[in-house]
Amino acid sequence: MSAIDLFSQINSAVLDLQGATLQTYERPFKKLGQLLGHQDLTHPNEVLTSGLDLDEFIEKSKRTGGSFVGSKTLLWPEDPREELGMQLLLIRRLAEDPDRATHFAHDFYYSGNRIISGIHTLTSQLIIPFVRDYKAYVKANGDPVVKLVKEKSKRIFIVHGHDAAARESVARFLERIDLEVVILHEQANQGRTVIEKVEANSDVGFAVVLLTPDDEGRAHGQDKLEPRARQNVLLELGYFIARLGRANVCALKKGNVEIPSDFAGVVWTAMDESSGWKSELAKELKAAGYEIDWNKVMA
Repeated sequence: MSAIDLFSQINSAVLDLQGATLQTYERPFKKLGQLLGHQDLTHPNEVLTSGLDLDEFIEKSKRTGGSFVGSKTLLWPEDPREELGMQLLLIRRLAEDPDRATHFAHDFYYSGNRIISGIHTLTSQLIIPFVRDYKAYVKANGDPVVKLVKEKSKRIFIVHGHDAAARESVARFLERIDLEVVILHEQANQGRTVIEKVEANSDVGFAVVLLTPDDEGRAHGQDKLEPRARQNVLLELGYFIARLGRANVCALKKGNVEIPSDFAGVVWTAMDESSGWKSELAKELKAAGYEIDWNKVMA
């Protein structure tokens, strides 16, 4: 368990929403709604939203403008506290149903025929200013050090190449110690590219990267081919180091495989036939904050 600044998490969700595509915006939007409803914010939220009627606000706003797209106007309360409270209610309502958010953005934040353009405009014109003002309000009227205690996700992403035996061995071990395995090809495509699938399934607490000798390569001017991991494995290795931090990524090296130069000097674990790698992986998970049942590790 680790204490993480709640507003840092809110800002991260907003940043993810800013850069999201139509296929990926739902996750950060829902995350934002969950964070805004966190129990540590119960008191300021109740004060801000007291006496406000969101449904009435939306119905009155819908009656503004004409039949032209984008002609409707949101009729915000004149009182700053009530305006901030109504924004809070609205954002949390839209976050509960991201599909509703696309229709709402089309009505009130229209910026072209692309659906995601409306979401981006809603983010820049409503959500970002709201988060700025909401943070200032909470810190001025409540506990200035609001904290979120976030439990470590039990979802573990396995990055792998063509060695199915190594992949299955690691997956079964992680499941045995009560962790949830995420393997990319087992997840639904939903019309996404590979990197979009990686992003959509990267809400994990830890990644295990299998460096197996699936490819061969050599530097220009050299004759000897050296065993290498597949390029997708190296790309995803870098992605998860950047996303989760090096402490939450463990590389398992099998056989004689070249280590990327940028990764040289970073500790990796040899995936030996004696299964000693299981204890080493369990140690890395323990250091990353996971509770490990060593009886299951040694079973």
